[in-house]
Amino acid sequence: MKKIKSQDEFEVLRKLNKDSQPSQREMAKQLGFSLGKLNYCLRALKDKGLVKIKNFQNQKEKVKYFQSYILTPKGITERTKLTLNFMKRKMKEYDELKKELEKK
Repeated sequence: MKKIKSQDEFEVLRKLNKDSQPSQREMAKQLGFSLGKLNYCLRALKDKGLVKIKNFQNQKEKVKYFQSYILTPKGITERTKLTLNFMKRKMKEYDELKKELEKK
């Protein structure tokens, strides 16, 4: 099973929740990932059972090909957990900064 950073996992899951049919190139650019890193992350998420990847081909023009990414129920649960952890980290950082500013 592939291991990826939870921050990267969070960003990809969050992006897929907003748009299930972006091209990998487009999504990599928006996330600031290389295409290889995004591909690695998507495969790891698929291996973990968090994302289903469906391949489609336009029958009229076989050259046109795209993928659809679907968050599984397990993926939705994981995205929620990662979101909560992210929010807790940010709240802790905020509290620490606030205390630091109050001391000055």
